[in-house]
Amino acid sequence: MARATYLEAIRQAQMEEMQRDSRVFIMGEDIICNVFGTTTGFVDMFGAERVLDTPISENGFIGASAGAAMVGARPIVDVTISSFLYPAMDQIISIIAKSRYIYGGQARLPLVIRCCLFYGNSNAAQHSDRPYSMFMNVPGLKIIVPSDPVDMKGMLKVAIRDDDPVLCFEDSTCWSSKADLPTDPDFLIPLGKGDVKREGTDVSVIAVAGAVPLALKAAQKLAGLGISAEIIDPRSLVPLDRDLILKSVRKTGRAITVDPAHQTCSAASEISAMIAEFAFDALRGPVLRVATADTHLPFSPAIEKSLYPSVDRIVTAACRLVGVEHFDSAQGTV
Repeated sequence: MARATYLEAIRQAQMEEMQRDSRVFIMGEDIICNVFGTTTGFVDMFGAERVLDTPISENGFIGASAGAAMVGARPIVDVTISSFLYPAMDQIISIIAKSRYIYGGQARLPLVIRCCLFYGNSNAAQHSDRPYSMFMNVPGLKIIVPSDPVDMKGMLKVAIRDDDPVLCFEDSTCWSSKADLPTDPDFLIPLGKGDVKREGTDVSVIAVAGAVPLALKAAQKLAGLGISAEIIDPRSLVPLDRDLILKSVRKTGRAITVDPAHQTCSAASEISAMIAEFAFDALRGPVLRVATADTHLPFSPAIEKSLYPSVDRIVTAACRLVGVEHFDSAQGTV
């Protein structure tokens, strides 16, 4: 075990898989100059043919990765910021997601598209999107949203080994988090398996990506109020660990979904609908959503930060479900 950050977990996962399989290569914007530290030393280790800087043309290089995957390579595509996926939507949705199906299984597309959820730092409307829920609506894509370094490393390695295309959304609010990372090169976390980050009995909080650390902090506050919150991290959105989520909700009888994305048609909305459909008989109250307001993100830090899920919003939702009328966020009392 070695203590490392979320970004270092990405670097280790990529390095280990490139060492294991010569078909794996990485391409994208600013790979060689290594802006975020996820490709440190890669050119020296693997050579320029496997570490490729691309033009700023997402439609072009994401399309090229699809072609490379079809002929036997296993690309990792670093798109940098998730908002940059939009110029390549036709390649992702019409080609990458559908080719295995439309060619009757004759085509495989073992590729990973990595992108950062770069919000909360005054990046304004065009660079602050959290668009994973859009892609949940597209059959043929797997989607992961790891919230800590261990999950990041184990799931990214599995994604690189997977024969289907995987979108890996990396929450920038988790970048500085640290954990003891397993050094075993075969340390793997299967896609579609969620995790109970904290056991609880009174309310289930199903949190996505950067909302997981917020939910854990909220659980600590709630414990001081005598409310036991169970924190569930789905870790992957497609496939989704429905059994784990429903098991938790059936235990607690209450559910809150927390999602940094915009509320309408969000991952939180899909999870809430699934709970209402399959665990309605266990619910002791409505399923509540804590998500981002349906508005473009402003440059102003004071306005922007208040739009996202917060510890106090989660605590307030939990208090509402268990019958507490008011929570004073300033005093931490009810």
